Amino acid sequence: MRKKRKKQVNAPVGSDTFKRRMERQRARRKMDKEGEDANGNGKADKREGKDVSHNKALVNGGSNKDGVTVEDSSSNRSRNYKKKGSRKPK
Repeated sequence: MRKKRKKQVNAPVGSDTFKRRMERQRARRKMDKEGEDANGNGKADKREGKDVSHNKALVNGGSNKDGVTVEDSSSNRSRNYKKKGSRKPK
């Protein structure tokens, strides 16, 4: 039998977390809209199975205007911006 888990609740509208989530969503949607989609599933081909990574982290005051790149999900999510001296590899 599976373990019972609490249902995920998104941050309230207007909070910083909510604003960052919306910024990530806008970046993904823009990339899907502008990118080529050969198989017609709604995702840009270059984004299939990958994450949209912001050049400057949203938590550090970045935005979509700072630029976004497509990056492997494991490397995008493993970065710890709170650790001193950690920087995004170029």
